[in-house]
Amino acid sequence: MSNAATTHLLYLHGFRSSPQSMKALKVAERMRTQHPDVVWWCPQLPPSPREAMAMVLHGVQGWPRETMAVVGSSLGGFYARWLSLQTGCRRAVLLNPAPFPARDLAKYIGEQTAWHDPQERFFFEPRFVDELKAQQADMERLAPQHPAAPDTLFAIVSKGDEVLDWREMQAFCAGGTARVLDGSDHAISDFDDHIDEVFRFLGLS
Repeated sequence: MSNAATTHLLYLHGFRSSPQSMKALKVAERMRTQHPDVVWWCPQLPPSPREAMAMVLHGVQGWPRETMAVVGSSLGGFYARWLSLQTGCRRAVLLNPAPFPARDLAKYIGEQTAWHDPQERFFFEPRFVDELKAQQADMERLAPQHPAAPDTLFAIVSKGDEVLDWREMQAFCAGGTARVLDGSDHAISDFDDHIDEVFRFLGLS
């Protein structure tokens, strides 16, 4: 892997989340104040996994694979791993990634509200679960050809996550560098304690 610093950074938020999430805002602020020359993109993702990843793939089409990186939280962590396999992106950061979103989100079919704006509603359709299953199959096909390595994947996994099983998350990140937190929570409320390590991994410390 190239040791060059990241020149293009993508942030993918989680289910029912947005670019207004705590972690996304903290990363955005550091990018703005300390790394203004780095291309930064944190899009609002549509609820359809297929549409979300089609939009993202189009958006990063011209990005240099050797120096682009992706950070993803929860469902966004699943997307980040999928995207890194699809593009050959050299650095991926997974923050409490969702290892089996097709399984876990099946119970959320129906109308949902956005975390950061309860007035904003969307409908999570049954076909979205099928789209996640297709993406899971993509990963299972590509992962053996492009296994995670300590310098290509960094993960923060919280044992105190109230939504996801930390053992499943750790297995999902096998081969990469995983920072397993004894406590914390799904949101990684103590993210300030770990953001420096994320940026060091990105070559942006």
